[in-house]
Amino acid sequence: MSNGEGPSRTNGVSGSEEEAPKGRVRRVSSLAGLTARTAGEAIAIGLRTKATGTGDPEFHERTAERYAMLLGRSKGVLMKAGQMLSFMADTPLASAEIQSVYQTALSRLNSNAPPMSAELAREVLERDLGRPAKQAFAELDWNPLAAASIGQVHAGRLHDGRAVAVKIQYPGAAQAIRSDLRNVELLATFFSLAFGIFPRLSFDLRAAADELGRRITEELDYRREAANQTEFARHYRGHPFIHVPEVVHELSTDRVLTQELASGRNWSEALESPAELRDQWGETIYRFAYGSFARLGVVHADPHPGNFIFHENGSVSFLDFGCVKRFSPAQIEACRATFRAAYLDNDPLRTWRAGTKAGLWGASDAIPPEEMFLVWREMRGYLLEEQPLTITPAHVTKCFDCRFANAVRHMTASAEYTVMPRIEIGTLSLLAQLRATNDWQAVGGSELFDLERPSLTAMGRRHLAFFQRYSAREASR
Repeated sequence: MSNGEGPSRTNGVSGSEEEAPKGRVRRVSSLAGLTARTAGEAIAIGLRTKATGTGDPEFHERTAERYAMLLGRSKGVLMKAGQMLSFMADTPLASAEIQSVYQTALSRLNSNAPPMSAELAREVLERDLGRPAKQAFAELDWNPLAAASIGQVHAGRLHDGRAVAVKIQYPGAAQAIRSDLRNVELLATFFSLAFGIFPRLSFDLRAAADELGRRITEELDYRREAANQTEFARHYRGHPFIHVPEVVHELSTDRVLTQELASGRNWSEALESPAELRDQWGETIYRFAYGSFARLGVVHADPHPGNFIFHENGSVSFLDFGCVKRFSPAQIEACRATFRAAYLDNDPLRTWRAGTKAGLWGASDAIPPEEMFLVWREMRGYLLEEQPLTITPAHVTKCFDCRFANAVRHMTASAEYTVMPRIEIGTLSLLAQLRATNDWQAVGGSELFDLERPSLTAMGRRHLAFFQRYSAREASR
C-alpha cells in the first residue's frame, strides 16, 4: 500500500520521521531560507559558467542533499510535496544534467526513514480497532514494511490465514497536515523550488498548491480510501492482468486500513526487468488508467510509480486509492467523441464542437478550432506515429514543448478535468521510463475511441473479453 510515496516490494509506504518540526512559521522560514540561499548560489554558478565555460557539477548535488534533509524532517505536507518532486525529477521535466542527482537524493524521502515506534503503532491500532492486536491478527510484524508521511504499513496474517498489509496513520498527522494546508505560503514556497529545478515546468503556484492540498486532504481519511479501493476491486475482480487488493473492512477505521498483501517487484526492479515484461506492464498501466475512465467513469488519480506492484505474468497490482475522481456518463461520452473526431475523423470543427460540449474548453475561448485541433493531436502524437512504437522521454517532453502550448494557457476547461493532465502526463512518463513498446494506436483506440473495437494485442483481447463478461454481470445485478 504505497500511499503514492515511493517504490516498495510489497504494498508498503516509505519515508519520514516520527516527530515533525512544530509551527508553520518555522517550516516556512526554513524552506524559504534554503530556497533563497540556493537561488543566490545558482546565480553565482550561472555567472561563473558564462565567464569560464565550466559549471559546478557539485552544486546540484549539494542542493538536492539540502532539500532532502529539510523535507525529510517535515512529516506531512512538505514531506509529501518532496516525494512528488522526487517523482518529477525522474521525468523529462528535469534536464539530463541534474536529473540523476536530484532523483538520488530526494529518493531517500521514499525509503529507509525512522518508523513510528512499535509501542505507538500498537497503541493507535488497538485504540482504533477497539480490541487487542492479538485478537484481530494471528500475526503482526511490528517492524514496518516502510514508513511514510501520513502512516506506515505492517505485514500481518489473519486468523483465517490471509496475508495482509495494515496501514496505520501517525497520531496527530491529520491535524498537523490540515494546519499546514491553511498556510498557503508553505506549499507555494515549496513549489517555487520547482521553477529552479525544472526549467520546462510552468504553472500557477497557488493553483498547484490548492490541487496538492485537496489530494492530501482526501488521503487523510482511510475510510474514504477503503471505499474507493473496494469499488475498484469490485470492478476488476477476476481481471486477467489488473489486480486491486481486497480491503478487510472489519479491520479498517479512520486511521487503520487493512487489505490483502500484494507482493512482487517494485518500480526500480521493474525498470531492470526484461523488455517483454516491461511492455506488458506498460499496456496494463495504460489500460487501467484510460479503461477505468472510459469504461467505468472513475480514475485512480495518482499515477506514481510507488503505487504499483509488478508481477512475473505481466499483471500489476494497483495501490493507494486515497485520491479518486469520478465522471458522469455524459462527460465520458463527450470526451470520447472528442478523441474520435481528432484521431479517427481528422475533423477540426467536429473536434472543437465535441470538446466544447465536454467542457474541455469554452465556446468563447480565443483559440481557433484549427489550432485547438492541432494542439489536441500533437500533445498525444504517439497515437499518430508508426506502430509498434517505443514510448520514450521525448514523447513526454513533447507534451510540454508543444508548438501550440501557448494556446493551452487560454483554455477555460471545466474544473472537473483538473486531474486529467496529471493522469495523462504521469501515465506517459511511466511508459517512457519503462521504454514500453506496443501498438499504441490499437491499445489507445480500444480504450479511447471504441470500447468494443477488437484489439490487435493479446492482452487487449483478454481485456475486452473480461469487460464483456463484466457488462453482462452488471446488467444482471
